Amino acid sequence: MHERERHDFPNPDERDPRAEEPDRPSEERAVADLIERETAYALLRRGKALMSRRHFAQAAVLLERAARLEPRRGSIVEALGRAFYNSGQHQRAAEVFEELLAIDPSLPYAHFALGQSLKQLGRPDEARTHLRLAVALAPESRLYRDALARLGGSRPPMVL
Repeated sequence: MHERERHDFPNPDERDPRAEEPDRPSEERAVADLIERETAYALLRRGKALMSRRHFAQAAVLLERAARLEPRRGSIVEALGRAFYNSGQHQRAAEVFEELLAIDPSLPYAHFALGQSLKQLGRPDEARTHLRLAVALAPESRLYRDALARLGGSRPPMVL
């Protein structure tokens, strides 16, 4: 009976040799899931999903992690800038959109977004410059033209 009790209530100091062998398929699946969650692409997807539900600050956290994993990846930088802008973090958004322009200075959206960020920061002259560039790069965009018009972008620059 004593032996039977031992099997029913194992001594915590004794190791079960079967415990040394991990459940390989479960462990491998867990590791694969963790890796999938932490890839830049997976973080970007999750960040965009959060943005679609208007959880911009939470999205920014994930997108910052993605940007650290894939620095200078335009799609990630753009999404991060949008998350900052839409969460009211206009200074950080401006910095990220400047980074996007450093990656590709010919992106009309980057000029537009930087212009909008600068406008929110009370820097209309700098904003106007970037909105003009957005319109010049994509003259067919009503969004860019309207943003420039709202800022009074059709007037000539001030002469010093």
